[in-house]
Amino acid sequence: MPDRRSPEPSRWGGPPWAGPPAWAGLDGEERRRPPAAFVLLAPVVISLIVQVPAAIGLAIWHDVGWSAGLAQFALAAIGPLALLGSRRFPGPTVAVVALAALADFLLAPDAGPPYVALLFAIVLAVARGAVVWAAVSVIAAWLVAVVVGPLVGVSWSPPRIAFTTLALAVCFGIGWFARSRRARFAAARAEAMRRRQTAEERERVRIARELHDVIGHALSQINVQASVGLHLMDRDAEQARTALAHIKETSKTALEEVRSVLGVIRDGEAPLVPQAELAELPRLVRGLAAPEFAVELDDRLAAPPGRAVQFAAYRIVQEALTNVVRHADASRAVVVLERPGDELLVTIDDDGDGLAGDGVDAAAEGRGILGMRERAALLGGSVELGGSSLGGTRVTARLPWSDAV
Repeated sequence: MPDRRSPEPSRWGGPPWAGPPAWAGLDGEERRRPPAAFVLLAPVVISLIVQVPAAIGLAIWHDVGWSAGLAQFALAAIGPLALLGSRRFPGPTVAVVALAALADFLLAPDAGPPYVALLFAIVLAVARGAVVWAAVSVIAAWLVAVVVGPLVGVSWSPPRIAFTTLALAVCFGIGWFARSRRARFAAARAEAMRRRQTAEERERVRIARELHDVIGHALSQINVQASVGLHLMDRDAEQARTALAHIKETSKTALEEVRSVLGVIRDGEAPLVPQAELAELPRLVRGLAAPEFAVELDDRLAAPPGRAVQFAAYRIVQEALTNVVRHADASRAVVVLERPGDELLVTIDDDGDGLAGDGVDAAAEGRGILGMRERAALLGGSVELGGSSLGGTRVTARLPWSDAV
């Protein structure tokens, strides 16, 4: 059985709202990211744990005295605490930490622990875009350490210089990798947001098109039948009663279709109402017939096309006839259905003065004509407007034939 929950099937055969799209997984990935507070505080805590106890222990071991011991403690703590400003000021932060690391290197005992805060500062600065700050600060501090270090008794050896240089370069590489990954994620998130907005816009357009067709046609048909009823009320009560019955049937059908469209907005699913098919065209034609307006249906099809094609064709005929009734001041309209080759050809002719009262070009600018073109385009077809042999306007819809039900 076909899925009739949606008022208009998508071009792939399913309802237009079929669950979360592919980009929904990005939210899950974002939830797996560590909290911002952890990213900010973890480097501070780790640096303090590594540097401060070691500085205190070395000061006691070497018996440097209270003043020198407090200085070593301060230098060991300044860098980690400076990392608290890395989120808002990553560039100045890496400069302050590099300066503190240089002072600790030159003033503290040579056998002290590595200044871990500098490694974190480099990674965070590069990841947050302060590459120039990080490069200038670290290179300047490193050159001063290499040149001044031997003068103050720091023992430098080629392996130590090479290892330290490599460690600093690895930190830059880690920061660059983190920055690239963040940029890729931001780009993916922006693309996902764009796709979501596009999908929402398409859904809004689809719902607006449905409401336009359903409400516009129903009101036009009710207006026609009400005019018929008023015209015949005194002369032919039976025909007036028939017109009122048409009004009742039209309003009921319109209400069901409107509920179907609004159900997509409210719950993501529409009520189980049948879709319009080509078999419903005779009822549509009868509902528009009036003493001053005749509608003829010429169905030359041996078998109907697929359900999606039938629905689009029905809506196109409905909108075209509605425009004829409302704008063309016509007395006759002819609807022809035929199958030339592997397509469904629908033509609607009238003897009026143009769908918009000012000719075909003006009519083509209306929302109804735009809706017909959109319906046909969704299936790979087209809708064209031109002059009719009856003297009015011809609407020609070509839809690819589909045998799928």
